[in-house]
Order: sequence, then structure tokens, then C-alpha cells
Amino acid sequence: MLAVVFPGQGSQEVGMGMDFARCYPEARAVFDEADEAIQLPLSTWIAEGRSEDLQRTEIAQPAILATSLAIYRVVEPRLPSAPAYVAGHSLGEYSALVAAGALALADAVSLVRRRGAWMQEAVPEGEGGMAAVLGLPGDQVARICAGIEGSVCPANFNSPVQTVVAGERAALDAACAALEAAGATKLVPLPVSAPFHSPLMQPAMEKITPALSEIFFENSKIPVISNVTAKPYSSPEDARRLLREQVCAPVRWVDCVQTLVGRGVRAQLEVGPGKVLSGLARRIDRCLTVANIEKPEDMDAALVRMTEALV
Repeated sequence: MLAVVFPGQGSQEVGMGMDFARCYPEARAVFDEADEAIQLPLSTWIAEGRSEDLQRTEIAQPAILATSLAIYRVVEPRLPSAPAYVAGHSLGEYSALVAAGALALADAVSLVRRRGAWMQEAVPEGEGGMAAVLGLPGDQVARICAGIEGSVCPANFNSPVQTVVAGERAALDAACAALEAAGATKLVPLPVSAPFHSPLMQPAMEKITPALSEIFFENSKIPVISNVTAKPYSSPEDARRLLREQVCAPVRWVDCVQTLVGRGVRAQLEVGPGKVLSGLARRIDRCLTVANIEKPEDMDAALVRMTEALV
């Protein structure tokens, strides 16, 4: 079986997806629809904007979503089989819901732009942060964070030995010192200005709740793997509930990939900017065949690889 996965924030770069927009009308149509949905020149910012502007959460999130789905519109009819599951890392779960037919593109773009702004506003800039912890298992990272005074916790369980932690600045610094003392091989401060996927995002969760209730969701044509539970869902009620909880809950990406493998997925195709999820999948389960498509020249080899894995 095949699963298609979509990247989250951090994969953005100026020019992403523009080769597809120039070569394929269906990709250009996605960018045009995204611009119309938020009444802003999103595609222009992606094509020729400043990288520092594209780093802003309220721009980065709709930009990555639009890029991922523009590429997917081109790739989908060329897939060797229909995806058995779709999933996405944090923001990428919204891309997955659009790909699964559960959420309209225009609604998704509008919602993630507001989501990004609400997440950015939840904690004053400079008062919180995130850091990637390498070389320790996730459960050990969680135990160490639990012993730190203040608010700090795992935010992304990305691989068996890579966990991102988020929290208040002082608590985060104390946790990093404790994690280093416990044997972490590397600690990497992330270039974000807010502690995403932590309890400090409560104000953003409160704001997104009514917005989710106002948006029309359909039953997914393809099961979506939840970041929160690492289990598949398809109903509108589950989509609203899980997207709300996702704002404060850690991204359980290791469990998501293991769920896919446990349900018979043998090939994972990453669609969108970057290849982060492909790298993580190789660290989570080496039996999984992975490929990514972010440029038109990636398509042929990636689709051949997926086809061979499904034979």
C-alpha cells in the first residue's frame, strides 16, 4: 500500500513550487485559488519575496500548504495506485485533509493563515522557543522535561532519537542543560519565535475552536492519520476535534509512521517542499520505501520507486 505525506512549517523556501506552476496549469490554478482565498499575493511572495517574510508563521503556513497541494494536483493522477492513507506533519495535516477530499482548498488556506497568526500571538516574541534534541529516546526527553521547573515539554517526536522540545525561555534553557548532561549528542535551537505544540499555545487553541466549527468538512475519501492520536480518522467531527487538540499536543510522528507500516503501507511518498519526512521515515523504519517530490524533475524517479515498491 501507498501513503502520501505532506511537510510542515520549516520546509519553506523562496521559489518553492514555481517550476510546477510554470509547467502545469493545474498547479498554477492552486496558487491562484490560494491568492483569491486570502486576498493576498501569496504566490508572488513565494516566487520572489524575501526569505524573512516567508519565515513569518502566518505566511509560511498557507504558502507551504498551497505549494504542497499544487504539486499534489500534478502528481495524483500519475500515482501507481490510490493512496491508502494520507498524513502530514503539523500544518501538513491540513494539506492531507484537502488531498483526502475532506476540506476545500480555499477554506484550508484561509484557516491556516489565521492559525499561524494565532500561534504566533499566543506567546510574546522572545518569551518562548523550541530546540531539537538528538541522541536521546523520546520517552527519556519527556521524563527530563517533566522534572524541570516551568513550562517545557516535547513538541515533536520526529524519530527514535530526535525530539523537539518547546517551552518558556528559562525552562527551555534549563531543559537543554539537563538533556545535554543526560547524553544528548546535539541540541539545536530552532529559528522560531514561539513554542508550538505545547500547552503555551492554549490561547491559539481557544481562537481556532470557533473557526473550525464554522468550516465545512466532508468525510475523507482517504483515511487521514492524526498527529494527536497517530490513528486514522475520516469524519468531520473527528477532524474538528483533532485539529483543535493538535495546536497544543505534541506531533507523534514516529507513531504516525509506525501506524502506516503496521497497517500494511510499504511505500511513502512525500509531496511538497523539502525532504524532511523522507529522512525521518528512513530513521523510523528502514523497511519503508520512501521518495519525495518537490520539483518536476523529481517525479519520474520517485514514481518509479513507488511503483517498484508496490509490486
